[in-house]
Amino acid sequence: GGLSGFGRPVPPPQTGWERLRELWQRDERQRYPEETVNIIKAAFTAGLVGWLYGGLPAFRSARKSFIERSHGELFQNRADAVQSAHRAGLRSFIRYGWRWSWRVTVFVTIFNMVSTGLSVYRDKTTISHFAAAGGFTGALFRMNLGLPGLAGGFVFGAAFGIPTGGLLMALHSLAGETMQEKRSRERRELYERQLAEWQSRLSVTEVLGQTENNTQGVLKMD
Repeated sequence: GGLSGFGRPVPPPQTGWERLRELWQRDERQRYPEETVNIIKAAFTAGLVGWLYGGLPAFRSARKSFIERSHGELFQNRADAVQSAHRAGLRSFIRYGWRWSWRVTVFVTIFNMVSTGLSVYRDKTTISHFAAAGGFTGALFRMNLGLPGLAGGFVFGAAFGIPTGGLLMALHSLAGETMQEKRSRERRELYERQLAEWQSRLSVTEVLGQTENNTQGVLKMD
């Protein structure tokens, strides 16, 4: 919640749509909600992991193939041969790394957006949100393969979502509260603080108004 001018503070969002809208709004310190920041962080991490997962084996494989192919070739020296092998590996690292990176990033980002959206909308976190998010994302990735691909993608995604959700919920339980519980608590505390400040300002304004009226009354009597 925030302050609407000098009026009463706006209470925390009550409906699911209001909570979803708040995900893309900055607070008074120009910061995005923690859920939104986590989605961005996860996308970056997924991209990096995907690149390493696809790129490192490709680098080793391309380097090995280059060395096997180039036995009969003439090089100026050993350093030149090693450099050429590294260049071949690096080209594969970039090409295959990128191919995996963007796919993993998109998958993880859609999965996180759907699971976070469901949890924020319903104001609670359950394993079914992660299963639904995984199923939706998997189906989306395989929909170009027709109905069998759609079904296979849904099953694969749900199978990915359930243990992932279980792990995240276990981490939240160690922290003592879920993301939604933490967000609700922070919203409530902020609203109570703003309400106290507003009431304090209101009483000061009333005292000043009363003092001004008394002063004017005394001047009129004089």
